[in-house]
Amino acid sequence: MNSSQSLLAIDIGNTHTVLGAFQKSRLLDSWRMATRVARTADEVWVLAHQFLTMANIEDRGITGVGISSVVPEMTTVHADVSRKHLHLEPLVVSAKTVPWLKVCYENPDQVGSDRLCNSVAAFEKFGGPLIVIDFGTATTFDVVGENGEYLGGIIAPGLETAAASLHHQAAKLPKVDLIFPKAVIGRTTETSIQSGILFGAIEMVEGLVKRIREELAKPARIVATGGLASLIFSQTRIQASIEPDLVLEGIRIIYERWQRDQ
Repeated sequence: MNSSQSLLAIDIGNTHTVLGAFQKSRLLDSWRMATRVARTADEVWVLAHQFLTMANIEDRGITGVGISSVVPEMTTVHADVSRKHLHLEPLVVSAKTVPWLKVCYENPDQVGSDRLCNSVAAFEKFGGPLIVIDFGTATTFDVVGENGEYLGGIIAPGLETAAASLHHQAAKLPKVDLIFPKAVIGRTTETSIQSGILFGAIEMVEGLVKRIREELAKPARIVATGGLASLIFSQTRIQASIEPDLVLEGIRIIYERWQRDQ
């Protein structure tokens, strides 16, 4: 893309969808909206158009669209937006669109596109080996080898998912804000839940990082993303590079390489 062209990167997650506009490697702006499978392509376009207008980005300035999605119904909707309103065929990220990435899963098609994007972007920035942790609807750990190969990973319940599940499944347990209590031993139901989820997350992260590093037999760097990454790593004993726009960056890198290879 030349300096006047922009890429619209779309990260469709189970809870939120994030749109980002890039000019070359620079993220001009990004926007977040709820992922709702009932939305039509026209409804999604109204929101996207408003976001672009607020950032003074003209529709005709968008010359590429890349999509990472873990919600198949919304993949179709956003692809329709790209074709109908931007007149562009989008690149939908999957293991097939990243042929240069060695994926060591038994079935590479089972690796979520967000995990591929995280891995590609983190390796581009830091090299390997890496452990990439994404605090989303699920908490995922993705392991990247020293040559950039995707070695596999771990999927655990997300922190907000765990909190919501407790609230919905147990009649007397309230919904709580995810903030660290002052002490591990809770003195109220709310602080007991907060302690269990957040201090429990720290123990999970530290324990799994230790186990992964032992299995790799190498001191892998930690890269973290997702809304709660900064909160969790403010309390851990391990160091991490916090990268809030990792999936969007991965979409950009994959799109640019795909475009060069055409």
